[in-house]
Amino acid sequence: MKCLFQVFVLFAVYGTSGFLSYGQSSAKAKVPGGPPTQIPQALIEGLESHPDLVYAKYGDRELALDLYRPKSAEGEMLPVIVCIHGGGWWQGSRTNHAKVAQALADRGFVTATISYRLSGEAPFPAQIQDCKAAVRFLRANAEQYGIDPDHIGAIGLSAGGHLTALLATSGGVESLEGGGGNPEESSAIQAAVPMGAQSDFNAEHIQAVIRPKKTNPNGKPPIWIQFLGGTPQEVPEKYKLASPLTHLDAGDPPIHFIAGGLDNEGTRAIPFREKLDSLEIPSELTVIENAPHAFPGRQAFFDQAMDAAAKWFKTYFK
Repeated sequence: MKCLFQVFVLFAVYGTSGFLSYGQSSAKAKVPGGPPTQIPQALIEGLESHPDLVYAKYGDRELALDLYRPKSAEGEMLPVIVCIHGGGWWQGSRTNHAKVAQALADRGFVTATISYRLSGEAPFPAQIQDCKAAVRFLRANAEQYGIDPDHIGAIGLSAGGHLTALLATSGGVESLEGGGGNPEESSAIQAAVPMGAQSDFNAEHIQAVIRPKKTNPNGKPPIWIQFLGGTPQEVPEKYKLASPLTHLDAGDPPIHFIAGGLDNEGTRAIPFREKLDSLEIPSELTVIENAPHAFPGRQAFFDQAMDAAAKWFKTYFK
């Protein structure tokens, strides 16, 4: 179990740029999932783009998102999907999920890949408060960007997958709402696709976290401790508050987990999905065979995940 946790942490800290660089250096090798993920230029040209939209303000601090929608749907009110990047909550940027946003926009959605405050700037719950602020912004500006405000979803990988799951289950949790703007709007979402996500912070491999003596030699901080401000033994209430499973109840939306076949078992969300079943909330698990934690970096894995996600959103956005 300790080994599995180390594997999860190793992958969790890398965003799209990190694993693409590996793929590019091994381009001639035959690797599972095929070549590095690319989005065809023709697809990109078929999208309307609205970059750098400021969605939240905290004093002088501004957070922005990049929004995409299919040009072919001009005049239509479309469901919107919030795309939340990974990086262990301490690194990465919204550009890491640009391919995810573009691929889903091509499948008939408005999409928004968002920045959020990283753990080196602000510890939890800043990250989920930013995600909720993004949802509220999109609802408040639905008419301007051709958004159906009654159908908002989220997708994310790794740390972004965790935030996706937490966003899905924490509607109405006041301490997680934050003051990012548009307080009159709801931050609830109607469907979610967490990828490579940890959803139960009481799981053994997470509760086994201990405080290391110093930062790892490669400069990576102790991500769980920086994110939540201590070990599970030191700040158990933070681990409980940050756990999507803590907040799961009958009012939550359908959730589809996607996991790499080589990833930590925690990303398959077994206790979480069991509770979803008990609450009669639709759920699903897609395990991508031979795929690592960072599976969106390979074209075949990416395409499989985007097809599954688009099918899920279309099913529950009717």
